Parts: sequence; structure tokens; C-alpha cells
Amino acid sequence: MASKVLAVDDNMVNLKVVRATLVRAGFDVFTASSGDEALAMVKEMIPDIILLDITMPDMDGYEVCRRLRARPETSQVPVMMLTAHDTLEEKVKGFEAGADDYLTKPFQPAELEARIRVHLRRRQTITIAKAEEKARMISVFSLRGGVGVTSLATNIACGLAQTWQKPVAFVDLSLTMGQSALMLNLPLRHTWSDLANIPITEIDVDLLRDIMLQHSSGVSVLAAPRHVEDGEMITPEIVSRVIEVLKTHYAYIVFDLPHDFSETSLAALDISDDVVVVMAPDFASVRATSELIEVFNRLGYHLGKSSIVMNWIFERRGLAKKDIEGVLKRKIPWVIPFASELVVQAINLGAPFILEDKPNPLGIAVEDMVFDLSKQEDQDSKPESPSLFWRRITERRSRK
Repeated sequence: MASKVLAVDDNMVNLKVVRATLVRAGFDVFTASSGDEALAMVKEMIPDIILLDITMPDMDGYEVCRRLRARPETSQVPVMMLTAHDTLEEKVKGFEAGADDYLTKPFQPAELEARIRVHLRRRQTITIAKAEEKARMISVFSLRGGVGVTSLATNIACGLAQTWQKPVAFVDLSLTMGQSALMLNLPLRHTWSDLANIPITEIDVDLLRDIMLQHSSGVSVLAAPRHVEDGEMITPEIVSRVIEVLKTHYAYIVFDLPHDFSETSLAALDISDDVVVVMAPDFASVRATSELIEVFNRLGYHLGKSSIVMNWIFERRGLAKKDIEGVLKRKIPWVIPFASELVVQAINLGAPFILEDKPNPLGIAVEDMVFDLSKQEDQDSKPESPSLFWRRITERRSRK
């Protein structure tokens, strides 16, 4: 598959020259005539390299580059400044904004192609090295509906992306009526249905990246089919192939599971490092969770594979946590406080509560969950550029 190049320039002649040069060299070339258009495009399609002009009317190339670097999904994409500005000060400013390379106009086609290929080879080497790091896979699951599985899965995925600034895949395995895209206000341009008629051996990371929906938090979403009947076309073999591909290209994978032990659910549960079992403080949830634990025991899942989160989906009269722990003979490490208005607002707006500008009790509770669910090596080391989420979480933990 040809490498994707995004060229950004407000001069149409320059764009045509760049496009013609790179198409002849075998690249897929996409163009944007402004910074805003470029930033909108990378929400739908992640290019392999970006060529940026500096002088543009709405937003200069330096600012575009800074915004690209601030987004987890584009933070590692090579950026080359391709511009008529050739002073040392301007070049330094470009590198300080996050550019990887700087080429002045007029350029020689052979040099442009050579520089692009150098960056693509370097990125491929880094990708291969990262592929050796196994993704941490987290399933969010309950045998009882209505306890907030999808809401929690959505916020966990966003929290992981924002905390670690690493690629996170959010996979909706509720194939008959999953709502992951709705939770993130993402149009269903592509879904699992796009994979139904593709030979399994042709499902690779480039194809999945084209199909997955990109959210501003840095989460890549594999959304459930639009129509109920389309979910029946997705076989367990397709699901297993997708998981196999994703686990070598994402730091974290979050599965939103249906409320059953279908082949699809088992494929994700078997391979998951952590299973977050969601329950409410009522008798129906206690019964469902007790049965779930019994099945996990029969499946041979070790005790540390699953953890329970108690989600207060009603305001009062719930069962006491210690009583539930006594019945289940399991500790409940996480409790999500009641906040129905915030949850309903988040669902209706497609705006996860963990991403609210002002910290809220729900977001704080899930942030702490996110840290506990993170890879040990991430927990043990300070990020090179600590995120706001990481700083909030570590500050709270230091006070405990």
C-alpha cells in the first residue's frame, strides 16, 4: 500500500507541483489549503508524513505543527517544513515547533522524494520496534445491561490516551447495537461492516487505520455496524484477526463487550490482560457478577485478571460495598460516584465526562482507574512530556 502524504499550502500552484512530483514517485497525496483544513483532515485520516508551508492566512505552519504534536494520534507523524523561508531563525523556530525536517523552495524533486523516504524508513523502524512491545488489552464487561459498561469503556479509553499520549484503540464488540461512536459524537463513516467481505489475510494495520474513526482525544475507534443485521456478518475469525493486528500497533486496546459469553466476547476476554467487571449496588448485579465470576473460574482465568468496579447508577438505597464484597468474596477496588446529570449530558453530547475542562468526581474516579490499569512500565516512569492528566493523577497519589 502506497504511503500517504499530506501537503499543506495555501498556494494552489505549489500544491499542484508537490502533488505531481510525489504521485509520480508512487505516493498517495492528499492536500489541504489551510491549517484548519489540515487539522480537520487528520481527524479522519492519519498520513505517513506531513509537508507544511509556513505562511498561511488563518494559522501559520508553526502553530499547525504545534497542534499536530499535541495530538496523540499525530504526535509521532514526521513533519517537514516545505517553505520559501530560509533564514536560520525561521529554521530554528520550525524545529522548536516540532518539525522533523526543513526544506526550502524551490526544491529539487529528487531531494524531496529522498527526504520523505528517509523519514518513512525511520518511522517504519520505530514502528517495528514498538510492535515488539505488547499492547495492554482491557475488556470492560458485565452480564447485566444498563450498568454503564459502554460509558466506562469510553472514558477509560480516552483517559489512557490523554494520560500517556500513546496510541489507544477502542474496539466496540457489541456488534448488534454498539454505541461507542455515539458516545464520542463520531459520524459512522466506517464500521466493522467494512471488513465483512475482505479476505482475512488482507486485513492489515493500514486497512484498519483507514476504517477506524479518529477522536480528538487520541483514541482510534472501531465502531459497531450501523444496522443490527450487519453485525451477523462479522465472524469470530475476523474479530481474532483484527485483535492480532491491533495488538502490535497500539499501546492500549480497550474492548467494549456485549453482555454475554459469545465467541466474540470470549475472543477478547481470553486475550485481555485486565477485565473490568462493571456492576451496580443492587441484587440483580450481585447475582450477575457472581455468575460471571463462576464462569471465569471455570475458564481458568487467574484471580488477578479481573477487577470489579461498582457504579452508582442510582442515588440511594444501594447495597453496601462491604456486604457485596462479602457475598462475592472479592474486593471492589473502584467505586464510581452517582452523578446522573453529568452522565446523561456526556452521552447526549457525545462528550466523555473525563475530558471535561473542570475536574469532576466521575472523571477523577476514572482517572485513578486508568492509572491502575496502565502498564507497569508506564506507572513506574515519568513521561518525557507529562500530560495534564498524568500530573493530576500523580499529585493525588502523592497525597495518599
